[in-house]
Amino acid sequence: MNNSDFQKILQEYEKRHIQEVKALEERKSKIYKEIPKIKEIDEELTDFSLITIKGILNNKNDAIKALNDKFDTLKLEKAKLLKEAGFPKDFLSMHYTCPLCKDSGYISQDGLTVMCSCLQQKILDAKYNDSNVSTAKNQTFETFDLNLYSDVANKEKYNSTISPRKNMENIKKVTLNFVDNFDDENVKNLLFSGGTGLGKTYLSNCIVSSLLNKGKTVIYQTAPVMLDKLIAEMFDKNNVSNSFSENLLTADLLVIDDLGTETMNSLKFSELYKIINTRLLNQNNKVTKTIISTNLSLQQLFETYDERLVSRFVGHYDIFKFFGEDIRFKH
Repeated sequence: MNNSDFQKILQEYEKRHIQEVKALEERKSKIYKEIPKIKEIDEELTDFSLITIKGILNNKNDAIKALNDKFDTLKLEKAKLLKEAGFPKDFLSMHYTCPLCKDSGYISQDGLTVMCSCLQQKILDAKYNDSNVSTAKNQTFETFDLNLYSDVANKEKYNSTISPRKNMENIKKVTLNFVDNFDDENVKNLLFSGGTGLGKTYLSNCIVSSLLNKGKTVIYQTAPVMLDKLIAEMFDKNNVSNSFSENLLTADLLVIDDLGTETMNSLKFSELYKIINTRLLNQNNKVTKTIISTNLSLQQLFETYDERLVSRFVGHYDIFKFFGEDIRFKH
C-alpha cells in the first residue's frame, strides 16, 4: 500500500471522529432541551473536575475523596434521569466504531503506540480482501437459517444417518465454539467439504463477521487468487518486502475458499504447504487459525494433494461434510 492510500484511510478515521463529535453535540442539545436538569449536572461535573485537578496538585487527599464522592453521586443522578426519560445510559457518550482505539487507529501496548486491529484490518481489506470481507460483515450467525435444511434423514442419498438440518446444527455448534475460544490453541482449524450451495461460504462469513467484531484480523482469499498472488510476489523483482506472504502467515484468521479449483504445480503446492504448516506453528507469540472451504471430498483431497498436506488437515482440522439440497434458491 502506498502512502497516499494509507493517508486516505487515516482521513476516514479523522472524518468519522469529527462526525461523532458533531453527533454528540446534537444529542446533548436534544437532552438539554428536554431535561434541563442534566445540563445543570454536566456543568457541575465540569466544575468538580477542575476543582479535583487543583486538589491533586495541592495534595489535598481528603478534599479529593469528597469531590470524587460528589462526582459519582452526580453521575448516578444523571444516569437515572436519562433512564427515566427512556434514553440509553450511553446517550451522552461518544459512540466509537472501535472502542479499543476510540476511532484513532492506534492503541498503547506495552508502552508503545501500535496500530489497532481495526486499522490493520482496513489495510488488509484494501490490499487483499476486495469485497470478500465486506460481504461477510452482513452475514451473521443470527441470520443463519437452519430451517433451509431438510430435517429428513436419507442415508441412501447423503450417506448419513442424520438429516441435513441436524448435520448443520452440529457444525454450527462447533463453529460457535471456534469463535468463542479462538485464542485456545487446542481448538482446531476448520475444513468445510461439500458441493456448492450448501452454506460453506455463508458459515465462513458468519465466523469472519464474529471475529472482526472481536478485533481479530482476517484475510479472505480464494485458493486460485491467493496462490497466483504468492507466485507473482515471489517473481516480482521490485518487491523486497514479501508483504502478502507475511500477512498470510500472521493474520489472526485466514480463510481459503474454493480449495481444489486452482491450477496446481509443484511451486504452488510448496507455497500452499508452507502457509498451512507455518500457521499451525502459531508463530509471533499468538494463535493463528485457518478455515478451508472445498468442493472436494476427503478422498478427493488425498487424490489431489500430497499426503503431507492432507495429513495436516486430518491431524489439525475439524473436517465437516456439508450435504443436502442447494439452499441458495430457498431464501
